[in-house]
Amino acid sequence: MTHIDIAGLEVGQEIGSRTFKLTRDSLVRYAGASGDFNPIHYRDDFAQKVGLPGVLAHGMLTMGVAVQVAAEWVGDAGKVIDYGVRFTKPVLVDAAAGALLTVTGKVGEIDAENNQVRIDLTAIFNETAVLGKAQARVQL
Repeated sequence: MTHIDIAGLEVGQEIGSRTFKLTRDSLVRYAGASGDFNPIHYRDDFAQKVGLPGVLAHGMLTMGVAVQVAAEWVGDAGKVIDYGVRFTKPVLVDAAAGALLTVTGKVGEIDAENNQVRIDLTAIFNETAVLGKAQARVQL
């Protein structure tokens, strides 16, 4: 487990960055785990029929992947005590190339009294932010 000294943190400090590759296999596995078998997540023809440019990653999969940056930094996913996002843009998952999602975390707020830190996450796909106000509160 990582020990983080709250006194050494500063608002705006980057805590980490990671690129995740989402594939159609990722979507199938997530659909099985979540029970969300909406065909927009695995069939190009269906996605296009309903006006989408292609197959989309599940929003909750994107959200779950993004929080990993905060969980890895704090060293224990159980120390993520609050997490919320707004979905702003879809992540299109190409059948051959997949999709790369780059997530960066920065210290957004420090609550020294309660030994908690808010991590602001930025999730980028194709040079566009796909999550808005993505914030995880961690207990140190």
